Amino acid sequence: MLFYDFEVFKFDWLVVIIDTETKQEHVFVNNEQALIDFYNEHKKDIWVGYNSRHYDQYILKAIVCGFSPQEITEWIIKNHKPGWKFYKDFWKIQLYNYDVMTDKNKSLKQLEGFMGHNIKESDVSFDIDRKLTDSEVQEVIKYCRHDVQETMHIFMQNIEEFQSHIELLKMFKLPMKYISKTKAQLAAVILEAKKPKISRKDEFDFTFPPTMAIQKYTVVLEFYKNNRDYNKVLEIDVAGVPHTFAWGGLHGARNNYVDTGFFINIDVASYYPALMIEYEYLSRNVKDPNKFREIRDRRLKYKAAKDKRQAPLKIVINSTYGAMKDKFNDLYDPLMANNVCIGGQVLLLDLIEKLEPYCQLIQSNTDGLLIKLYNEDDFDLIDDICWEWEQRTRMELEFETFVKVIQKDVNNYILVRDDGTYKSKGAYVKKQNKLDYDLPIVNEALINYFVRGIDPEETIFKCDELIKFQKIVKISSKYDYALYGRKRMKERVFRVFASVDENDKTLQKVKNGRVEKIAYVPERCFIENGDVTKKEIPSKLDYWWYLDLATKRINDFIGDD
Repeated sequence: MLFYDFEVFKFDWLVVIIDTETKQEHVFVNNEQALIDFYNEHKKDIWVGYNSRHYDQYILKAIVCGFSPQEITEWIIKNHKPGWKFYKDFWKIQLYNYDVMTDKNKSLKQLEGFMGHNIKESDVSFDIDRKLTDSEVQEVIKYCRHDVQETMHIFMQNIEEFQSHIELLKMFKLPMKYISKTKAQLAAVILEAKKPKISRKDEFDFTFPPTMAIQKYTVVLEFYKNNRDYNKVLEIDVAGVPHTFAWGGLHGARNNYVDTGFFINIDVASYYPALMIEYEYLSRNVKDPNKFREIRDRRLKYKAAKDKRQAPLKIVINSTYGAMKDKFNDLYDPLMANNVCIGGQVLLLDLIEKLEPYCQLIQSNTDGLLIKLYNEDDFDLIDDICWEWEQRTRMELEFETFVKVIQKDVNNYILVRDDGTYKSKGAYVKKQNKLDYDLPIVNEALINYFVRGIDPEETIFKCDELIKFQKIVKISSKYDYALYGRKRMKERVFRVFASVDENDKTLQKVKNGRVEKIAYVPERCFIENGDVTKKEIPSKLDYWWYLDLATKRINDFIGDD
């Protein structure tokens, strides 16, 4: 495997490549032929980059085809055009490219920041209108090397993604060139999907599942029958809970809800794939629909046996629905996508209608419900109602019980089990990981308060890890630059900490001369873009700012001003 990254300037270009097998580094600076020779020797290897699917692979292909890196860079970066459209024969260049980027909204620098690593930028501007000096070239190499090494760190954090990708190719005997495809593209290949030559034009000719038995909330059915606008929504009270029905799913919740008791989280197992199978809602572009069922069944068999081979099959199953809404994918079939989404909503509404007299609805979402039993002895009754629904709809329900619920809204909640463990959702309380580590001390303070009864002041003031106080800020391309006090900053990504030092300033963003505040950035902060994984907490850290934020978020949950 080769990890690589290109840097392209007006009169220079370079690439750093690290070979994981030989542990050797290869650097090419303005030397097209040497790079082409290296490529020819390694065209059977897997080339790994960050955002390489959209950028770096096309720089390499352009050089191999005799174009300059500057031409393709201007095409992609300045003209915002896809690399594959630059030259019709790019597809003929064999390149097994694997892109470690999983979220297009997060830059490599952001992920480096989350990990606590050095995110300092090179002093060499990409706008230099001359050849780089030798010292500038060396600095850019150093910067580029760092990015390649960080890409390797990110790859290791998400190695299961790569392993699943490779396993899929093996399972279905696909050529290695498909390592470059997205999950949704792979699903289309595996299911042998092929778009019809003529558009069907039946996007809104959906049908309700024939097993549906809604009697009370028929207004929801009328909404879908009479609506052909994806922007319209229906807001309605269902089982005492405000609900929104739309073309992307249903949502309903008791906001600012905190209570103890006997709760059941009722989820429909693998809901969308099950709807595609049981009601023939799979994309009509698929050659043999039975193949999708076979993949689902095989995955369930592997999952029950705790066989790791279930993971790659999950990719195919879970990617199919989204691909059916993507007009560039061979699975594209908006009618069937609408059948799945609307069918899923009305069948869940059906279940709510049957349960409503016997329990309290706390929340409903795209694939499940959260209810509170009036009495723990009612469990068998609830189970019987759910069993009847399962038999009628041919769906399968999964139960999980909880003893406490803290819910801000449908997208932010904590569910506590009787053994003290919990599950959570939402930016305020989600379980963070190394590639998503933003204001972690505040999340920790909320969880400790609601789940363990620990005062947020204790959590925050006893913490001795600087990284837990970090706020990673990215200035998007919509803005011209960042301002720290009155100083114009060259960087686009910052790691900031609240400060009590009166000499420290605030960080803001500028667009067309207009200065704007940045969410959750303290009025007074210090910037530390170096490595903070082992850095001690300085005396100027403003613990109180984090306590105030944690207190505000606690109040957001419980509804206090």
